Amino acid sequence: MTDRRDAPIVVLFGGPSAEHDVSVVSGTAIHAALADAGHAVEPTYIDLDGRWWRLPAGHRREDRPAAAYDDPAALGATGPETLYEAVGALAVRDPAPVVFIALHGPFGEDGTMQAVLEAAGLAYTGSGVAASALGMDKALFKRMCRGLGLPVMDWREVRADRWAADPDGVAGEMAAFAAGGGDPRLMVKPARLGSSVGMTLVHAPEELGPALDLAFGFDTLALVETYLPEARDLEVSIIGNDPAAIEVFGPGEIISGHEFYDYEAKYTPGLSESSTHAEVPERDRAVLRKLARDAYRAIAAEGFARVDFLVAGDRIVLSEINTIPGFTPISLFPTMPAEAGLSFIDVCERIIDLAVDRHATRPNAHLASTDLPR
Repeated sequence: MTDRRDAPIVVLFGGPSAEHDVSVVSGTAIHAALADAGHAVEPTYIDLDGRWWRLPAGHRREDRPAAAYDDPAALGATGPETLYEAVGALAVRDPAPVVFIALHGPFGEDGTMQAVLEAAGLAYTGSGVAASALGMDKALFKRMCRGLGLPVMDWREVRADRWAADPDGVAGEMAAFAAGGGDPRLMVKPARLGSSVGMTLVHAPEELGPALDLAFGFDTLALVETYLPEARDLEVSIIGNDPAAIEVFGPGEIISGHEFYDYEAKYTPGLSESSTHAEVPERDRAVLRKLARDAYRAIAAEGFARVDFLVAGDRIVLSEINTIPGFTPISLFPTMPAEAGLSFIDVCERIIDLAVDRHATRPNAHLASTDLPR
């Protein structure tokens, strides 16, 4: 396997997305683990305006809130640079660094950053452009899963312009949709966002309007899903490039401190509980792992991902795939592999190895036209 110590590692975190603060927590945890293990790591913060800042190698977040990064210069960061300046500078370095993408949400997880790094010829962690875009777009992902016969909650898609033009018509359609689902509650969420940002559990028709307005504050497309009562939130971790040799860990379980696993329940310390080993029958464990593999392979994911499920009784439903899941020392994605003897730093290093190995096998996409067969 390629020696990952041959090149420095640039960890990207922050970013111009509603998941900015979560990314700060993930990225600083990854940077600290790699640096403490002896790697040459360069923490790079991207602010909400998309500007790049280089933090000192010895920087640690410690107990600073994510808001402390609103003033990166006060943390000793140098910059800012534009995206083009920063990526261009990385591309001409020798050796070129490996980029560990710890950006959540649009810009970092949806294929945008992957496309930029791909064009620059840089090795980067995680999935490529197409898989990242499919994983981020819940509507496209659900359509693909349904087409493949994978179990998903029934849903409807609502565009912001349709809602603005015909709110009564949309409300009537959603009321009929809820009535046909067996439970009056509906889950409303932005189609292309994560971390439960902009999500609302609607209990009655009068709550639909505010829920859609909230979702449209983050995206132009909203998903309205039927609700699965008394469902457990289970998660599976996957690591690997080769579809035939991926490693699957879990399932783990989240026990939410709220009615559903919303942003506050996810990120308020002590509000929710988690377990790296969910107590489920062995048959269900096998089904969950198989469905996770199927979803990972379906979008052609690479590197790593977390696949989320809802489980109620005998019913198992595929919820979503996260191609850059939360990556803190208490997040389920990097901690579930502990059952196989992999520590947090082991997981980080394996993901870097996979990025380097994939990059080494890429065909030369920068051949001059005169070098192509005629």
